[in-house]
Amino acid sequence: MNHLADSQSPYLLQHADNPVDWWPWGEEAFAEAKRRDVPVLLSVGYAACHWCHVMAGESFEDPATAELLNEHFVAVKVDREERPDVDAVYMEAVQAATGQGGWPMTVFLTPDAEPFYFGTYFPPEPRHGMPSFGQVLEGVRSAWADRRDEVGEVAGRIVADLAGRSLTASLPADRRPPDPDVLHTALMGLTREFDAVHGGFGGAPKFPPSMALEFLLRHHARTGSAGALEMVQATCAAMARGGIYDQLGGGFARYAVDATWTVPHFEKMLYDNALLCRTYAHLWRATGSDLARRIAVETADFMVRELRTDQGGFASALDADSDDGTGRHAEGAYYVWTPEQLRAVLGEKDAEFAATYFGVTEEGTFEGDIDGVRGGGSSVLQLPDADMLVDAERLVSVKERLLAARGRRPRPGRDDKIVASWNGLAIAALAETGAYFDRPDLIQAATDAADLLVRVHMDWQARLHRTSRDGAPGANSGVLEDYANVAEGFLALASVTGEGVWVEFAGFFLDTVLLQFTAEDGALYDTAADAETLIRRPQDPTDNATPSGWTAAAGALLSYAALTGSDLHRGAAERALGIVTALAGRAPRFIGWGLAVAEAALDGPREIAVVGPQTDPATRALHRAALLGTAPGAVVALGAPGSDDAAEVPLLKDRPLVDGAPAAYVCRRFTCERPTTDAEELAERLRA
Repeated sequence: MNHLADSQSPYLLQHADNPVDWWPWGEEAFAEAKRRDVPVLLSVGYAACHWCHVMAGESFEDPATAELLNEHFVAVKVDREERPDVDAVYMEAVQAATGQGGWPMTVFLTPDAEPFYFGTYFPPEPRHGMPSFGQVLEGVRSAWADRRDEVGEVAGRIVADLAGRSLTASLPADRRPPDPDVLHTALMGLTREFDAVHGGFGGAPKFPPSMALEFLLRHHARTGSAGALEMVQATCAAMARGGIYDQLGGGFARYAVDATWTVPHFEKMLYDNALLCRTYAHLWRATGSDLARRIAVETADFMVRELRTDQGGFASALDADSDDGTGRHAEGAYYVWTPEQLRAVLGEKDAEFAATYFGVTEEGTFEGDIDGVRGGGSSVLQLPDADMLVDAERLVSVKERLLAARGRRPRPGRDDKIVASWNGLAIAALAETGAYFDRPDLIQAATDAADLLVRVHMDWQARLHRTSRDGAPGANSGVLEDYANVAEGFLALASVTGEGVWVEFAGFFLDTVLLQFTAEDGALYDTAADAETLIRRPQDPTDNATPSGWTAAAGALLSYAALTGSDLHRGAAERALGIVTALAGRAPRFIGWGLAVAEAALDGPREIAVVGPQTDPATRALHRAALLGTAPGAVVALGAPGSDDAAEVPLLKDRPLVDGAPAAYVCRRFTCERPTTDAEELAERLRA
């Protein structure tokens, strides 16, 4: 056992038995490096990372490599999901130095945490122009021993370069959200990058563009743009029919290694599924698509079935790898099928039907191994023929039998730590999906996760722990995305349940955003002002796999202001959106959530107060019409006059019934149209 034995992170615990004498990130590790006068090897990854597992097996479990590491370095292991701040700072350095990044991330540091040599995965032997990991270790050891001054100069230049980078120069002087022309320019940029054949944006590898799709849905709602909606429909249909979607169990893999959504990188992340669940639910809301409804519900069910923990929260991920039945771990082994395997489960006739329906062939999906996935006739299930007519009962029977058979295979590992930010995303998705499709069990699952975040992740000062596991909070403080996405989730939950306490909690978290994460010029930092000091305070307004903390905070601030009338929060949201004006024309794919929030700001957003007893069918009809309105970023408050919920949500204040009947008020900036008691009329008003 090394120094990782007491870690909470499943990823760090995977390395606790390595012969490498790993340390967790902290003062003790760097003090040890100073005492021994050796450099630090920083290795960053996460539990579901396929190539992290590969490098661990090849190098970190190798006694000779471990001996070299232990003698000449202090080795530090970081779970990027626990410490996104550490990951962000050094990933910026890696990308600046090499032009690319990824995980595992391998960085060599001075004992003062200054980086001087970078990489990602290194093989055990030289290949494809890459040095072996052993050669890298020997080279760094030699440079540290013989060219220390040169190492120090390199580290100093890198730190100075990182420190000199500032986003302030990119912010418009007036810090205003984008105007309609800016948003139209962003639409044109996305249109140019759109893959009209396969859906999505760009080429291989292809990632689900959840944030850009939300922008396009909101833009369509505000402007009626047919092109914006067509891009969403084409992309969502292609992903739903592709191998990136689990055709048996629901839920999405992390990304496709090709441009056609066929072969996935098989890890399943909570954040992807939460975001995509909400995207498909919103697509159904806009179009009534049966496909969108099915995918939203199946993805929600996947999250509850596979990722929900005993404490009521949602685990981070399922691994890409599992035992392929021969004792060898292979990526995708749990999910892929051969015709022979279909026949063994279904019999000859149903196997032939399943092979045609799901695109299973003797040749298989793969040409050789892709990302370590075995080839040789294995196929990822997909729906290659969208127009194929099938017997619905037969299809249900086939899927049930295949799913049961798959369940008897060795299962992928689960990273069961709870990440506050990603649970916030799941709360929003499950609450809305449950409301749209009359699934109170999904709303209850969202409520249970919110309860866990309050009980376990929040302290008496309304500060958030980023992670928990088995009901115990982690030692790491929340970053901006935690506060922003939890607030977003709580506000969505309040809209669905009418429980004003969730608005109150969201306000606590957003006040922390204003106090701890916001600069005087309106820019936002990813870490709190009182957080651990790193070589650079991370700050990134662009989306990655999840909405950037910067624009997620802008969205939650805007919604909170719409519910409470707070000019302070509205002003902060508008100043934060200034960066979107600067980036919309240059990189619309990577500022998608900011564009979506800007659409809401441009529309108002609409504020809908529904007043009346929740048990009254007329109240429920008005509430449903309000939730199904497509006005960009609209907020909904529900409560009976004089109730506790009405007292907690200012939007409900002084909103009487109309002639004794439940009523809905549609407002902008707390200036309201005449109330209506008619659900159909309300629905018509909310068609942006």
